[in-house]
Amino acid sequence: MPVIFIIGIIAIAFEDALRINKAALAIGMSVLLWIMVLADGANMFNMNGSDMLETMIKNIPSFAELSVHEQVHKFLEFSIIESLGDVSATLFFVLGSMAIIELVDSHGGFEVIVNSIKTRNKRKLLWVISFLTFFLSSILGNLATVIVIIALLRRIVGDREDRLIYAGMTIIAANAGGAWSPIGDVTTLLLWTGGTVTVLHQVTHVILPSLVMMSVPLLYTTFSFKKDAVCKSPKQEKPDPFLAKIDPRFKRMLLITGLVSLGSIPVLQSLLHLPPFMGILLGLAVMWVMTDRRWAVRQIPVIQDLRVQRVFSRIDVPTVLFFLGILMSVASLKTAGHLGQMSGFLDAVMPSPEVISMVLGITSSFLDNVALVAGTIGMYPLAAAGPFMTDSSFWTFLAYCAVTGGSILIIGSASGVTVMGLEKIPFGYYLKKFSLPALIGYFAGAAVYLMLF
Repeated sequence: MPVIFIIGIIAIAFEDALRINKAALAIGMSVLLWIMVLADGANMFNMNGSDMLETMIKNIPSFAELSVHEQVHKFLEFSIIESLGDVSATLFFVLGSMAIIELVDSHGGFEVIVNSIKTRNKRKLLWVISFLTFFLSSILGNLATVIVIIALLRRIVGDREDRLIYAGMTIIAANAGGAWSPIGDVTTLLLWTGGTVTVLHQVTHVILPSLVMMSVPLLYTTFSFKKDAVCKSPKQEKPDPFLAKIDPRFKRMLLITGLVSLGSIPVLQSLLHLPPFMGILLGLAVMWVMTDRRWAVRQIPVIQDLRVQRVFSRIDVPTVLFFLGILMSVASLKTAGHLGQMSGFLDAVMPSPEVISMVLGITSSFLDNVALVAGTIGMYPLAAAGPFMTDSSFWTFLAYCAVTGGSILIIGSASGVTVMGLEKIPFGYYLKKFSLPALIGYFAGAAVYLMLF
């Protein structure tokens, strides 16, 4: 099972070369792994053990009366359903956030941000874009943010060579911004919903290292442009006639509602203990009512495309299925006991939990960080005290390392791969221009975290 998982993760990293969508690889891998657990569960538990299975046998009389084969079968049914429940909470959050962002974008809400940027000095614009990306990704998530920022850059920067530099810096800034927010990246979302970190602790402990991580490549990249160089404007495309007719006040209202909906989720979770996916669905429901009331009486097909039921057809469903496949694959390894064995091995060879986080961060530059973090959560169950308790240095530092480490290579994060596809950035170009500054920034941010905490 571990061999199949490793092969699957490597295949996902090279999906472009294989010409197979990573969602298909992840879903196929997860089903295959669960088939292996179901086919040989009794032998796996004899070899690796299972604390939960032993607890059920001891504490549930009817369960203890079953044969060994029936016990294993019932336990695996329970494990699959429990794992799917945990995974679904993450998937519904991702789906809801994608719908909100697509709804704002389809109404031209992000034009408000675009129109507020007035400078055309290349150096100043680089800093504005980087800091905008850094803070926006903490609310929208780094993947959605890079899509918005690349669309913005295409309207401001006409020269392709210049735009590639801005795009590379956007990847680094988006990942740095996503690291200090519980909703900034899927991996930080997993850590938050898994109870390993709390919102206030993550923000206060990771924001400064993340800012340092972004600042090092930003300072280096600034000197790619001459001091007084000005951006060449692109050829202006004809504005969408329907978007132009939407009331600017409604655009602003929808943008503010979307940002508030996303930004208030950690607050609702802290105050009301509302699960994050319910918070995001509440925000979606509010925006759904707003847009339905606005467009229900307008039967023009283009106007009807702005309604939520049509927006769902434009959501990136393969990405959601990819997360499902990865998280269910990790759940199968956890159920079979492999993650417990792996944690014992890492504890034996690594001098401290912080070193484990550093290594996982470097590894996330070429392997999927969602799988790495999900596997790590499975390897190290939450403890009441010690290095693996809630808000421990291990989990908080892992939030920084796993997300920012993905900036070292362009294939190391979903945001990097997305920008790579949108701007057709060659792997070698990013490696030459940004990998070394990103690596130095990664270690600089890590050093700041370790010195402070």
